[in-house]
Amino acid sequence: MWFVYHGQRGNRWGTHRRAHWQKRFAAHLLKVMHLSVETRGMPPEGSFIAANHQGYMDILVMASLTPQVFLSKHSVGDWPFIGTFVKMAGTLFIDRTRRREVSKQEEGFANAIEQKVGMTVYLEGTSTDGSHVLPFKSSLLDPVVRNQWDVTPAYLKYECEGGDPALDVCWWGDMTFGSHLLKMMTLKSIRATIVFGKTRHPDNDRKILAKELHVDVLALRDVNVS
Repeated sequence: MWFVYHGQRGNRWGTHRRAHWQKRFAAHLLKVMHLSVETRGMPPEGSFIAANHQGYMDILVMASLTPQVFLSKHSVGDWPFIGTFVKMAGTLFIDRTRRREVSKQEEGFANAIEQKVGMTVYLEGTSTDGSHVLPFKSSLLDPVVRNQWDVTPAYLKYECEGGDPALDVCWWGDMTFGSHLLKMMTLKSIRATIVFGKTRHPDNDRKILAKELHVDVLALRDVNVS
C-alpha cells in the first residue's frame, strides 16, 4: 500500500520531489534485497553521471545515493515492477533509434539540472556482464555539450555471496527478467561498489566527450579493482 499510495500522490509531484522519493524508496528496496552499497567519492549535486551499465539493478543502486532522474529506453516502462517504479520516479523515456528523441527530451534534461537533480545516462546503449565497458555512444551527450552541463564519470562493480555476479546480478543479452530476478533474490548478499571520478566540463564536441568519458570510466575500473 505504501508503494501504491505514494505512486498515486507522486503523479502531482515535481521533478525534485519525485527524485527524493526515489532515493528513499530505492534505499529501502536494497535493504530488503540484502544489497549493500559502498562508494568512493560522490557526484556534485545536479550533475550528469556517465556510468557503465550492467542491468536493471544499476537504477536502484544509483538512485539510492543521490536524488536524480534516469533516461531509459521506452520498453523499460513496460517491465513488471521496475517499469512502475521508473515511471513513478519521473524517468525520461527515449527511443534510441530515432535521432530526434534526444532533442525532444532536452527540456526534461534542463528541468532536472535547474532543480539541482542529477541525471544518470548509460552511454554504452546496452548492459553487459561487467567484464568490459562498451564504447560510449555520443548522441545522448548532445544537449550536455550544447548547454555546457558538467558530467561526472562513474564505475559500478557487483560482488555477491552464493552466486556469480556476471550471471546472477548483471542482466544482459537474452536473459529473461522474471527468472533472473528470482535467482538474484536467493543470493545471501550482494555488494555494489561505485567509484565516482572527477567532474568534467564539456568542450564543444560530443564525440570527443564520449571518448574522454569512456577513458575516465575505464580508469575508475582499475582504481576499483586495486
